[in-house]
Amino acid sequence: MKLHAIEAGNFKLDGGAMFGVVPKSLWTRTNPADNNNMIDIAARCLLIEDGKRLILIDTGMGDKQSDKFFSYYYPWGDSNLAGSLQEKGFHPDDITDVFLTHLHFDHCGGCIVYGSDGKSLQPAFKNATYWSNEDHWKWATQPNAREKASFLKENILPIEQSGQLQFVEKGKKTYSFSEEMNFGILFVDGHTDKQMIPHITYKDKTIVFAADLLPTAGHLPLPYVMGFDTRPLLTLDEKEQFLNKAADENLYLWLEHDAHNPIITVQHTEKGVRLNECFSIENFFDK
Repeated sequence: MKLHAIEAGNFKLDGGAMFGVVPKSLWTRTNPADNNNMIDIAARCLLIEDGKRLILIDTGMGDKQSDKFFSYYYPWGDSNLAGSLQEKGFHPDDITDVFLTHLHFDHCGGCIVYGSDGKSLQPAFKNATYWSNEDHWKWATQPNAREKASFLKENILPIEQSGQLQFVEKGKKTYSFSEEMNFGILFVDGHTDKQMIPHITYKDKTIVFAADLLPTAGHLPLPYVMGFDTRPLLTLDEKEQFLNKAADENLYLWLEHDAHNPIITVQHTEKGVRLNECFSIENFFDK
């Protein structure tokens, strides 16, 4: 089995929204803001190469939205989903599975692209099965008023219309994409209903794709909860359990949204669970 970091495009988000009630004087110590109060955000997807399966976890924003839409998110850098796949020697048609942690636009926007006519919408990965779960799919397609702007129908409905959508069995905590792969799933509900957090066994390590349970290393302190979370008090409980386990078991946390700390481990301290080591993608795979 091989793992590849797929950089689906960097952008910026309002630091206050990313850290909720935490004062700016505190969160800027780890996540400095620009003059517009925006902080650097990545869309670092994970590609798992395992025998005949190529499993892509999340797909970033994509590029089909309007210039006005992207102007709110200040894209920066040169990375994009198709280009990053090409750099690793792959084509979108090679992908066999797309596993979506949840259906907010910055996690699933790359699933769907415009066809050759520039108008019709079609799957970016025509040979892939797209994986979600039934409860979250219902949550996303019948959105509450608070999250409605994050669930864009053009990113979601064409997946179902294509016939390529499959649901992970409700409550199932492990999934077998192949006989060799150990792929665990943690369901969490604080950020959005039934977000799925993959755990992948790689050599002698367990890698956790943290998605929006832990957006950046700066979110390690328990009260540092995003303003986007629908159930922030539940996030507190879920983070506490997750981080204690990560420290106890030396889990490697793949930070999808941290532009500068791709993979981290954590440790117990007198102040709670805090950063232990940080790895670049290159250094991690050399370990």
